[in-house]
Amino acid sequence: MRRIVLEGRGNFEEWRKAARAFAAAGILPDDIDWQEKSSEPGFDFQRDALPPDPTPNARPMSVPPAFMALAEAVICHSDPGRFSLLYSLLWRLLENRDLLDLASDEEVSRARLMQKSVHRDAHKMTAFVRFKEVPAPAGARRKFIAWFEPDHYIVARKAPFFQRRFTDMDWLIATPKGSAAWDGERLTTSDAPCEKPDISDATDDLWRTYYASIFNPARLKVKAMQAEMPKKYWKNLPEADLIPGLIADAEVNVLAMAEREATMPLAYHNRIREAAARMPAPKRAPAGTLEALREEAAACSRCPLHERATQTVFGEGPVDAGIMFVGEQPGDQEDLAGRPFIGPAGTVFDEAIAQAGIDRSRLYVTNAVKHFKYEPRGKRRIHQKPNLGEVQHCRWWLKLELDLIRPRLVVAMGATAFYALTGEKQKLADVRGRAIAMQEGRSLFVTVHPSYLLRIPDEERKARELARFRQEMSLIKGLAA
Repeated sequence: MRRIVLEGRGNFEEWRKAARAFAAAGILPDDIDWQEKSSEPGFDFQRDALPPDPTPNARPMSVPPAFMALAEAVICHSDPGRFSLLYSLLWRLLENRDLLDLASDEEVSRARLMQKSVHRDAHKMTAFVRFKEVPAPAGARRKFIAWFEPDHYIVARKAPFFQRRFTDMDWLIATPKGSAAWDGERLTTSDAPCEKPDISDATDDLWRTYYASIFNPARLKVKAMQAEMPKKYWKNLPEADLIPGLIADAEVNVLAMAEREATMPLAYHNRIREAAARMPAPKRAPAGTLEALREEAAACSRCPLHERATQTVFGEGPVDAGIMFVGEQPGDQEDLAGRPFIGPAGTVFDEAIAQAGIDRSRLYVTNAVKHFKYEPRGKRRIHQKPNLGEVQHCRWWLKLELDLIRPRLVVAMGATAFYALTGEKQKLADVRGRAIAMQEGRSLFVTVHPSYLLRIPDEERKARELARFRQEMSLIKGLAA
């Protein structure tokens, strides 16, 4: 029986050198007694057997890269049996390179569990290390110290992460299983166990304030919280002092949140009120004018769409415009800029009317709905079609615009605009491309919305529809003449 004693502090090269020597010499796994020096205080390291020299006919060794990644993690585990487990896997891999793909294999499964435990411990270290500032000489870099209690030998493994994250300060991470330090130039690690420092600073209160502010009693799940923040870490986390009280008061705080929600003004109303408080009282436009109507619409809250929109996007154009174009609703770019038809659909619209010889500056352009309705998807805001109720709420503004502008011709671009102007639901194909008589001697012309043209996937069909849209713009110019 060969006996080998390793320091066993997560040093992969230490085990690798010994394992390669044993494997090259043909030593079977059962013939090696792997020992960890730290597990036997006073053990005489020098008198134990060193790995033998390889035999002349030693077989070449080659293992899959996956084993290297597995072994580098498992060697950091605190289980004393990790050395013999890895050597057994190494020996078997020399005969079967696909061994690690056998999830049902007992040794593979055991090693995977060790690897997972080490990864989890490393993740907890990055999450729960709390640096505290210590006094430093005047003019020197700021110095910090942190205490952490890992389950495994992961300090050297995670030290580069902290060096990259906190490169602008001097720090020391002390643990019972070693330490890591950065002085602005050199990262050093040590296997020597440390004692817990007795130190606190003002950041402890900051952590408590932060945790209290993000704690949501309505979403409290104690078991899930303790799985993510195990109790064994609480003693070293300043914010953990608050957890028992926050859990105990969760039900009362949920009821208080519900009561506040019923009376709390919506975010949009807060923006209006705060903006008004910061600005001097504006000079109001004369009543009954288009500007007065635009000012009134800026604070519209007739339907829920105002709650999430950036602003009201009102109509734009001269008060004596002969043609009024009505679209569906503002898009993402219109919502941000506060102007109608300036996004991709607006570009299609501008090109079509320019080709027809229509001057946009002489048109009044507006939408049936004045607020952007959307669904957030990551960082994007995806357009959603307004429902009939939302269109009906906004018809009030559209009617006032019609009464003030008094256009000879109104162009409905899309089914939503047609419904807003007529109150009728019809297939667009049945009313498209012809003039329809309206009240007060004006005419209604129906066409598609420019955004429809952008959504056509077939290029040939898109070209046909775009040509038809441009022809309709020419018809509109003739009808308005």
